[in-house]
Amino acid sequence: MEKEKAKMIIAIDGPAGAGKSTIARMVAKRLNILYIDTGAMYRAVTYLAIEKKFSFQNEMDKITKMAGESEILLKEADGKYLVFINGKNVTEEIRTPEVTKNISYIASNPDIREIMVKMQQKLGEKGGVILEGRDIQTVVFPNADYKIYLDASPEERADRRLKDFEKKGNKNVSFNDVLKSINERDHSDKNREAGPLKMAEDAIYLDTTKLSIEEVVEKILQIINKNEIS
Repeated sequence: MEKEKAKMIIAIDGPAGAGKSTIARMVAKRLNILYIDTGAMYRAVTYLAIEKKFSFQNEMDKITKMAGESEILLKEADGKYLVFINGKNVTEEIRTPEVTKNISYIASNPDIREIMVKMQQKLGEKGGVILEGRDIQTVVFPNADYKIYLDASPEERADRRLKDFEKKGNKNVSFNDVLKSINERDHSDKNREAGPLKMAEDAIYLDTTKLSIEEVVEKILQIINKNEIS
């Protein structure tokens, strides 16, 4: 089974706030495989564009060029998942409301998605990985060994995001603002031309609304273990 783990590719997709990052990371730890947060890569590009004061409406060509020339590094250190872009640790910066508000410009751009997909495929080509995002099972790794689609009600997802903001000291965001952002992101993700959010036909659907993080992790591990044994 260790040999199979070393080669397996697990693809987890789902809307914003469904718990993909936390759950994928925990599954990776339990299986001792590499976790790749593809959403963090788009966030890193968004952050850098904001830092350079590029206009998302009028300077996407410059942002695309910047993305193609940037180096994104994802790694674990001292139990923490760190995100670097061009050598700068942006782990905290990419989770701000400003980045969340503007990430759809980056995520919906076909040219930037092509750049990111190639990066992601290179990171996971050898297997032994779990990737999460919006189009992992349909675009990045359509032949993944396991495809899981995580979902939850918009209200539950907004509540989770709000709690995340509050934990980081940002208490100036209201539930209604976060819910509005969630709904807008859902619409953008599902209707964009490049790599839209959708569940693969052979994916397993998991509604996490009434489940704890540990319960979801156990369900995913049961799916994998059942298939490995059979």
